[in-house]
Amino acid sequence: MTRHGAMRLLPVILLALILAACSGSRGPAPVSGYTPEERDGAPHPSRIPDLSRIPEPVPRVEPMSRYGNPESYVVFGRRYTTLDSAQGYRERGVASWYGTKFHGRRTSSGEPYDMFAMTAAHTSLPLPTYVRVTNLENGRSVVVRVNDRGPFVDNRIIDLSYAAAHRIGMLDRGTARVEVKALTPEPSGPNVIQAGWVEPSPPAGPSESGLAGPVFLQVGAFSSRVNAEQLRDRLHARLDQVAVLESRQDDTTLYRVRVGPLSDVRSKRDTVRILQSMGLGDYRVVAD
Repeated sequence: MTRHGAMRLLPVILLALILAACSGSRGPAPVSGYTPEERDGAPHPSRIPDLSRIPEPVPRVEPMSRYGNPESYVVFGRRYTTLDSAQGYRERGVASWYGTKFHGRRTSSGEPYDMFAMTAAHTSLPLPTYVRVTNLENGRSVVVRVNDRGPFVDNRIIDLSYAAAHRIGMLDRGTARVEVKALTPEPSGPNVIQAGWVEPSPPAGPSESGLAGPVFLQVGAFSSRVNAEQLRDRLHARLDQVAVLESRQDDTTLYRVRVGPLSDVRSKRDTVRILQSMGLGDYRVVAD
């Protein structure tokens, strides 16, 4: 083929590629359709804010994004189908994270990607959706707002922002086994604290539970001291009275992370709200 013939074919080839990417969709193909190699190994930022103070989003009722919610879309020759609803969604698999290479770029929902916000990318959940992601290797969890598409790798189910990956302790390894559970905000109801999210009722206070005197909130129990101390350090950013207690149980050493003592109902409920905002709503009330 002559050089002039090749030049005439170039626009046709480009058009075919664009149509292939957008076929079968009500909207544009996801803008985050980068290769797995581009997503993997994203460098750490040179300047990192205090990630322990970045708040987790409170699930709220939002309209569906005008972008990023096609019935189906194609990336790298594979067709993905989006869900009509996140109701009841729960899945376990491998999570990864993406960072500086995509910071500031437009996500599939049309919003700029902020690596220091608690967000995530998912191939099929509606945009936006709020989910809790729990690291099954250390028990740490985070609430994120899904506003992007990805990861387009067979063995992965979610891509976390840099801040979210830090929160559950998976930055260094790059991936982790996680559970992803959709959070469905209620449109209305009592105890609404933000745009329709119903605040879970805190456990009964000391006087209501029958426990005399100060109580503690046990936030986690680990066989690894390192994991317990990481959770303690995270809690210290928001709470003052946090400790790791070592105990023996069935020939196993456990490291329990506790907050307290809490001497009145109000201090306990304030602490509960902080724990829930950090994605640490699974705790136990103990007397000693």
